[in-house]
Amino acid sequence: MHPKKGETMQLLIGIDDTDNLESWGTGYCVRQLANWLAENNLAVPGGITRHQLLVDSRIPYTSHNSSACLSVETGSVPNVWDACCEYLLQAGAPGSDVGLCIAQPDKILEPVMDFGRRAKLEVLTTGEAEQIASDARIQLAGLTGTGGGIIGALAGIGLRQAGEDGRFLWLPGLRELQGEYSVAQICADAHINRVCSLDGTNLAPEALVNVGEWMRPVLRGGQATLYVERQDQGWYSLPKDRIKSISD
Repeated sequence: MHPKKGETMQLLIGIDDTDNLESWGTGYCVRQLANWLAENNLAVPGGITRHQLLVDSRIPYTSHNSSACLSVETGSVPNVWDACCEYLLQAGAPGSDVGLCIAQPDKILEPVMDFGRRAKLEVLTTGEAEQIASDARIQLAGLTGTGGGIIGALAGIGLRQAGEDGRFLWLPGLRELQGEYSVAQICADAHINRVCSLDGTNLAPEALVNVGEWMRPVLRGGQATLYVERQDQGWYSLPKDRIKSISD
């Protein structure tokens, strides 16, 4: 299914293994891809999540074995696919095994989401990734090297759609907010869906939160969720190490 002329649809773009030990990581590459798609009027980026997969000596990875998922709105699925392939073939570092996966959210059903969950716990194969993508009619391709990045690329869209894993590397306006803001302004300006304490208590819209130099919302309940804690009579977003411990 493709959008009619003038209409748009959401896509999830999963990417893995674009780097080597000397290059920028996959997260940086995906942020640059998002900018490139926007600058060329191919898609409107909506957010990028990072998903930690299994770290195991049997799995080839550069440093952390994480994949990334970019959400976009577009009027042309084929154009986005071709553009992503073109960009990643140029941006993929020497020796990388770039994997690319693109799907509409309604095609990312339980087998794909389960594949993502298993990729955090098990050593999976490219053959299984290809079969699951084929059964779901999801576009999946290895672009460089062995193409082993298709495992992480498919896992990334599965985990993103499942909505309970990972953290946001980027949202529109996320990195522009530094310091103290009301919950209402954080949600409006940084596209955060929910601001709450770790026990799940939502803060009032007028409550003030010090977000520091860089907010790190996580993906919970399908929403961009900013966790905060009370300190010295005020609310503060959780620091990076705490966020890593609950999102990896």
